[in-house]
Amino acid sequence: MKKRILVYILIITMLFPLMACGSSDPETGKETSDGSNGDTTTALQLMQQYNNQPLQIIDDKYRTFYEVFVYSFYDGNGDGLGDFKGLTEKLDYINDGDESTDTDLGCNGIWLMPVMSSTTYHKYDVIDYYTIDPEYGTMEDFEEFMAACEERDIHVLLDLVMNHSSSQNEWFTTACDYLRTLGDGEPDPAECPYVDYYFFTKEATSNSYYQIAGTQWYCEGSFWSEMPDLNLMNEDVRNEFAQIIAYWLDKGVAGFRIDAAIEFEAGNTAANVEILSWLNKTVKELNEDAYIVAEIWADMDTYEKYYESGIDSVFNFAFAQQDGIIGSTLNRIGGYDALRYGKASAALEERFSAFNPDYIDAPFYTNHDLGRSAGYYSGDGSTEKTKMAQAMNLMMTGNVFLYYGEELGMKGAGKDENKRAPMYWMEDSGMGMCRGPADMDTITMKYPSLEVQEADGNSIYHFVKEAIGLRNRYPAILRGSVTCVEELSDENVCVIRKEYEGQEILLLWNLGAESGNIDVSSVLLNGESAAAGTVGGALLTGTEDTRKDGGVVTLPGYSMVLLVSNE
Repeated sequence: MKKRILVYILIITMLFPLMACGSSDPETGKETSDGSNGDTTTALQLMQQYNNQPLQIIDDKYRTFYEVFVYSFYDGNGDGLGDFKGLTEKLDYINDGDESTDTDLGCNGIWLMPVMSSTTYHKYDVIDYYTIDPEYGTMEDFEEFMAACEERDIHVLLDLVMNHSSSQNEWFTTACDYLRTLGDGEPDPAECPYVDYYFFTKEATSNSYYQIAGTQWYCEGSFWSEMPDLNLMNEDVRNEFAQIIAYWLDKGVAGFRIDAAIEFEAGNTAANVEILSWLNKTVKELNEDAYIVAEIWADMDTYEKYYESGIDSVFNFAFAQQDGIIGSTLNRIGGYDALRYGKASAALEERFSAFNPDYIDAPFYTNHDLGRSAGYYSGDGSTEKTKMAQAMNLMMTGNVFLYYGEELGMKGAGKDENKRAPMYWMEDSGMGMCRGPADMDTITMKYPSLEVQEADGNSIYHFVKEAIGLRNRYPAILRGSVTCVEELSDENVCVIRKEYEGQEILLLWNLGAESGNIDVSSVLLNGESAAAGTVGGALLTGTEDTRKDGGVVTLPGYSMVLLVSNE
């Protein structure tokens, strides 16, 4: 008997390190999320106890968008570059169109970074606005992609670059050729209308003006010499874009992401708002259901004014990037904590609706211009914070945008090429993997690839997928008016009420590392004490479960619990 007991002890001793919390994958050496505490139950299994309500996906402009850089997503023809054949092949990863399955992310919108013919890897310098870049395939490939998206009810946004064109664009080359014929003469738009498409001058008033070879003329290019700025106050230029917009709407796109709208007339908000007003009118006359979101990279005091143009959305930069409201809250910097996060979320509606009562907020956490979020947190709790940041973004009202690979905790910072690294499908290079931009540094990922994370119920991937699932189950998450229940909130805990069409939900956030209790008995939920409500959803970063005992809800560290009434 004593020998048998000793054998059991020896076996347990040998197994214990394999069961320990916070272990690394023995093959990859990468972190395996926040692991288990010796219990084989995973965070995914715990979350799925609660995240099992029927889907309630409404077919309107409110969506969960997935930002895709085609170049780095999936290679469909074996040349090492992403393309439309590859993206179409991987659409089931984003959304398979079958509500009975749970193998897709559940995003029902895609924002395509520029896909038109270009001289660069990023394709923000457009040569021809009516084409698909040959690296990405043919127009037929694009049309097949659009048809596959329509089958899945995925709305596609096209990145529309209006601030500038490529220096190889026919408009620009024709204008330059004309200027070379003039000698000391002055250009006549009647002879060559394209000279008024850009900002040509004989005096370079800043270092953003570049001389046109073979002439005494300069042209403004605020981003790069090979991206000459377009004159959007010119009616002919506007007419060109009206035709371009009509062309792509006819191809089935659901709307447009407008690049660099703050640069149209640099430093002139009123002029930029007028241009966007014209754009909105042009688009909506062609398709009243089309959606427009503009990039206004500035502070909220500036970009909120752009809602006066009537466009649907402006990207909400205040909550994005490492030093934004989400990152600052989790890192406890700049005076931010859970209560302040809740109050900031609740203040958005009053601010934005003052300029456009029909606005749709466009929260995002990272994009192709920002360092990836896995690099925002270090030390103890970094994995939990990485997960919670995605949840804080995805639970916001409006159209949330998720940058490809963020659901895996991909890394990438510094120069732009690093931020646009290949989608991390598998640990080793294999069929479909892209090589990425030529000047990209070697990047060692902090977390494993999709093929590993899919098998790990504690992974970032499954956490993000569960968060998107909640967006698809509760229309109030996307559309609800937000109130911060300040009397129940503090530096670690935040309680947010969302109300949509007379129905309320409560989001209980624990943004601290330690478990805590919230007594919701004093709070009304759909006219009754929240104590009578039930847990209708949960996002758990670890394997400690939530509990509700009467009016007291136990929140594990770094978690979110959704309460609904028992109607």
